[in-house]
Amino acid sequence: MIDIAQHLAAIHRAVGTGPAEGGGEEVSVVLRRGYAAPIADVWDALTDPDRVKRWFYPLSGDLRAGGTFQLHGNAGGEIRTCEPPRLLTVTFGGPTSVVEVHLSPAADDATELRLTHTVPIEMARSEAGALFVGPGWDGALLGLALFLQGEVVDDPIAAANSPEVREFSRGSIDAWVAVVEASGTAPADEIVAGRAMAEAQFTPAQ
Repeated sequence: MIDIAQHLAAIHRAVGTGPAEGGGEEVSVVLRRGYAAPIADVWDALTDPDRVKRWFYPLSGDLRAGGTFQLHGNAGGEIRTCEPPRLLTVTFGGPTSVVEVHLSPAADDATELRLTHTVPIEMARSEAGALFVGPGWDGALLGLALFLQGEVVDDPIAAANSPEVREFSRGSIDAWVAVVEASGTAPADEIVAGRAMAEAQFTPAQ
């Protein structure tokens, strides 16, 4: 059984806006979570295709700075930075959608992961755009946590549609709505629309 409340509480979530590289403005979605595993093990679980497919999606590509990658059934992109075992920066589904994963060692041989996903304000419209991606990244961090704990499943995609994970996703959507509301920058109608989109994507009716 998944301790849904514990896994939801383990993720620190934030959303903000700021200047984009090259001009304009961008929205940043930030997640942080600790893992009771050494940094080298967490890095390997994030980058070794044989391990990634056991908790996320099948992964292929030229996994080095300047190379490309593809998560089969999800997004692909270019690898901008690859500095084992601490920093990975990639484009994700398009050149202006950028994901950075930063690992840092913590006490007791644990690791803190920080994931930042930035997109232009024109794409996100407002900080309510966090609802387009935040719950999905929550699910990925959950899958990684379970994998690092030794809870390996035969089909991660099927597991993501299990009743337990769907309940986790509902809690995740609530948590992201609260973060966006607290930001005070997103119009109420965009938050409502963002929640509806997130529910359709991450907790669709069966």
